Amino acid sequence: MKKHLLLPLLFAGLWATPAFATPYFGVSAGLGLLNKADVTVYGVTNHDAIEYKAGVPFGVAIGFKSDCYRLEGAVSYQTYAVDQFYAQPQTNLDFSALSFMANGYYDFCIKDSGVSPYLTAGLGLASVKVKSSTVTFLDESAFAWQVGAGVGLKASENVVVDLGYRYFRISDVTNKAADKTYSSSGSNILAGIRYSF
Repeated sequence: MKKHLLLPLLFAGLWATPAFATPYFGVSAGLGLLNKADVTVYGVTNHDAIEYKAGVPFGVAIGFKSDCYRLEGAVSYQTYAVDQFYAQPQTNLDFSALSFMANGYYDFCIKDSGVSPYLTAGLGLASVKVKSSTVTFLDESAFAWQVGAGVGLKASENVVVDLGYRYFRISDVTNKAADKTYSSSGSNILAGIRYSF
């Protein structure tokens, strides 16, 4: 299946949500910690070749909640300055990923409580770029997935404050011209707000 067909299939489930489900809108931002990345050049893998500084991921989501289940479509963006490349300090190299995800949630519904822990998993597509101010070294799309957990804190009848963790992984992407393959994974610690209509 071609990658560009993935998004319509992932988001199609949103429109099949039962009519009694409650729609919501969410925003989030936080701290991103990208793991050291391996780089494979002509079949030879250089482990931990790229080291990143901390980044700031942020995103928006539209979803539906039914009982203790949620389904949403989310768009997020995260960018990181490269700290070292092959053990050499860098000052003008950045990694970024724009992702489109379909996420499912299970909320542990606790009766008469404003606290709701949850588990989540998602699948989607990420557009990955590695560039300096003058040169783009990588500009490719790849499958992405994430898993995580968190807690929702009910602030009012319609507003929930969300605190969560996500492990985010992008399939290896290849610069075909240079035959270089990059790995990418990391952790996002997020705070957000969900508003139910």
